[in-house]
Amino acid sequence: MTHAAALGLTCVAGLGVSGTAVAEALAARGERVVVVEAVEGERQRRAAADLAALGVETRFGAMELPEGVTRLVTTGWAPHHPLIAAALRAGVEVVGEVELAWRLRPAGAAPWLALTGTNGKTTAVRMLTSILLAAGRAAAAVGNVGEPVIRAVTRTGDEAYDTLAVELSSFQLHWSGSLAPLAAAVLNVAPDHLDWHGSMAEYAAAKGRIFERAGTVVYNADDPEATRLAEPYPKAVGFTLRVPRPGQIGVVEDLLVDRAFVADPVEAAEELATLADVRPLAPHNVANALAAAALARAAGVPASAVRQGLRDFTPDPHRLQHVARLGEVDYVDDSKATNPHAAAAALSSYPSIVWIAGGQLKGADVDDLVRRAAPRLRGAVLLGADRGVIAEALARHAPDVPVVDISSQDTGAMDEVVTEAARLARPGDTVLLSPAGASLDMFAGYPARGEAFARAVHGLKAAT
Repeated sequence: MTHAAALGLTCVAGLGVSGTAVAEALAARGERVVVVEAVEGERQRRAAADLAALGVETRFGAMELPEGVTRLVTTGWAPHHPLIAAALRAGVEVVGEVELAWRLRPAGAAPWLALTGTNGKTTAVRMLTSILLAAGRAAAAVGNVGEPVIRAVTRTGDEAYDTLAVELSSFQLHWSGSLAPLAAAVLNVAPDHLDWHGSMAEYAAAKGRIFERAGTVVYNADDPEATRLAEPYPKAVGFTLRVPRPGQIGVVEDLLVDRAFVADPVEAAEELATLADVRPLAPHNVANALAAAALARAAGVPASAVRQGLRDFTPDPHRLQHVARLGEVDYVDDSKATNPHAAAAALSSYPSIVWIAGGQLKGADVDDLVRRAAPRLRGAVLLGADRGVIAEALARHAPDVPVVDISSQDTGAMDEVVTEAARLARPGDTVLLSPAGASLDMFAGYPARGEAFARAVHGLKAAT
């Protein structure tokens, strides 16, 4: 019996980008694969036709476990999903795409530098990739960003990578049991996706799995939950916005300084970069840069490449993206802030703010966010499904802050939002779109929300 035949039949859950990549990779190995997909749209039918040419069957409609399945590969579905639950009841092994990719790595495969966190993952992993490229590595950002991990690990010849910067979500980590990255980092942990995990404890535990077999553990020493997750690992490296202790990376005046990956951490330190090398310059983004630097240093990258990589880094859109300056007021798009923890980081970055907030809070509490931000708020303009929850928190913690409620949810609502925000703003203020909630109540996603904001700001500029 061949190895492929011994594995039996693999069921792949979903025809998304990662699911399709998994089916292709397994078919290339000669394995028997069936894909189960609930939605039969044009894109899904095209993907199914391509897979059929490789001998892969796709079943649309009912979420039923195919007969004879010995392994199910999920791209992030929750344990309570009917298909996953059926597999677990039947004793079928359930693994994630990332776990499968780890198992299928060829001999001499590229090491992984992995990171997770509630917020900042994509920025940090792209910073890390920029640093690795500056060091001359053949590197790529993969996982929860970029190409699927399973495609990255199966590249061969001149197309192969020598280092992978891997962004991992809590969903991916839940289904990953044997990952052993060269180094792994937890950026921060705050309540999110509790509907998927069931509790904060389970969510944090999923994040902590990234450390279990890591060669070097990197954690945010300023984040209590990340620090707790690192406690079982005595040689862990912390990063901090404060002056670093021996064994940490941190900030000394305007310098990013390494006291961990040096010959004598007690007596010596090495300059990695300056605050001016970090863009956009905000406290949480400096933390992202420190995490990326720590992972790169764990892989032997010199300090000069850290600095050059940070200088070369281009931030992704909708992350504290400066849109315009009109009448001495700055307009900033932070639409990617889809939970209170992310919005808190943005709100701490500016001294006087007209805050545009609202959307789908997913049950998250905003009281602490509003209480901390209150001294910085010039005004607030609220939109979206859960704007009332934020309004109530503002009434409790910032009763003197003027609040404008925008009830409209049509395509022109953002124009009204920006007009009202401009009316509240004074010279020196920042009009900040940092919603603290998801966007699907009104928009196709957070990019569409940010683009609507930018269009409205430019429309305001044209009208003045």
